[in-house]
Amino acid sequence: MMPKDKKLFLLDMDGTLYLGDRLFDCTLPFLESVKKSGGKYLFLTNNSSKSAASYVEKLKKLGIDAAEDDFVTSVNATSDYLLKHHKYEKIYAFGTASFRKELAENRLCITTEPTDDVSVLVIGFDTELTFEKLEHACILLNRGVTFIATNPDWVCPTVYGSVPDCGSVCEMLYRATGKRPRVIGKPQPDMVYMALSKEGFAPEDALLIGDRLYTDIACGNAAGIDTAFVLSGEGTLKDIEETGVVPTYILQDVGQIFSPSR
Repeated sequence: MMPKDKKLFLLDMDGTLYLGDRLFDCTLPFLESVKKSGGKYLFLTNNSSKSAASYVEKLKKLGIDAAEDDFVTSVNATSDYLLKHHKYEKIYAFGTASFRKELAENRLCITTEPTDDVSVLVIGFDTELTFEKLEHACILLNRGVTFIATNPDWVCPTVYGSVPDCGSVCEMLYRATGKRPRVIGKPQPDMVYMALSKEGFAPEDALLIGDRLYTDIACGNAAGIDTAFVLSGEGTLKDIEETGVVPTYILQDVGQIFSPSR
């Protein structure tokens, strides 16, 4: 089956559809082609600093019509995991106000104080990072609480370069405490499983498209679906040699899926 014949397109966003506030020229024609082919697309993002509602607004400004139901985020997957395994425990949420709000809306017991009854530390991409949060995290990790991270991304791309993402902060905490987190988002397969279940498609009908091998492509591989590695963002061909993560397809950008000659 060719990429264009897939029925469910699972799309990374930053570096795949846009960079910062710049929409790639091929993005809107690609999304329209998916609709015309009778396919469906969902946006999969590891970025836990923003809610789905915030992404709807961002995409709207870029010219993409979307609804909250069109997203599967690392916060969705993390909330699902916490509800299954830590539903009645007190959880320290290390992240943005949006991150904390979304977790709390799932009826999880969220706090921002490292009190003695906290048994879980969950960390996301925090664009509101303070030294106090780092100190609180060290207190909790040295106490031996369960450590969970929404995603392992080292950096988040911007128009001016990259900024430290959740993975970089987790590495800093590891250097301070010797503790590593359990990661929930990409490259773990959970978000793909959620998307397949949500839309009712079989794995062979899906294609995950992204610009990072160690998160996007590794996630699709782990979930047993085809993947397309696009060179429009962070990743390069050299990364394939260095990481050993092999995509099903390698494309310049999403525009090549329905226009192979581009």
